[in-house]
Amino acid sequence: MANQQVMVITGSRKGIGRYLVEYYCDLGFQVIGCSRENSDFVNAKYRHFCLDVADEAEVKKMFQEIARSVGRVDVLINNAGIASMNHVLLTPMTTVRNIFETNVFGTFLFCREAAKLMRRHGGRIVNFATVATPLNLEGEAVYAASKAAIESFTRILARELAPFNVTVNAVGPTPVKTDLIRSVPQQKMDALLARQAVRRFGEFRDISNVIDFMIKPESDFVTGQIVFLGGV
Repeated sequence: MANQQVMVITGSRKGIGRYLVEYYCDLGFQVIGCSRENSDFVNAKYRHFCLDVADEAEVKKMFQEIARSVGRVDVLINNAGIASMNHVLLTPMTTVRNIFETNVFGTFLFCREAAKLMRRHGGRIVNFATVATPLNLEGEAVYAASKAAIESFTRILARELAPFNVTVNAVGPTPVKTDLIRSVPQQKMDALLARQAVRRFGEFRDISNVIDFMIKPESDFVTGQIVFLGGV
């Protein structure tokens, strides 16, 4: 295990997170995932934690266990996120709080705790942005705002962690066919895809391709960047 790269992926039970867990286990990483519920993925290279990414006490406990059991984190992928498509006039405050707690506070907590381990030997952090922010998508004001916060956080964190040889970047996917967009009307999805240069849904491979680039050893000079997919 000493020679294995240790990767932490949030929101790893399903969707993009589940794909990334399987993908990076196959590439030989020791992967540690988390979600609010148990995962049915079984692999000798995988360990799963059940927690809310915005629960500071549980997140700190998770990283204490990581420090005790494997002693390091080489890569953090902050995939966990929630969205809600509502007109602002129809958006309850509970929805606003939930989105910011998961998307912003959760990302902050995992970055902070992972960086405490990475500062000893360097590392890679990849956060998740969204094309909803640069496209100013109607109905996603709160979600887009939460991800705008992630863009700013990513750029500044990249500067703060650079002295420790830790890079911080973000990938901004176009819509991928996961639970996150299942409730979005087809008409809205078609209109969104029409605004992209490449007019198709994103695929899991599109996301892992960008992450592969961001975490490779040769990318140690690439930091503070937000890469949007689809040509938005």
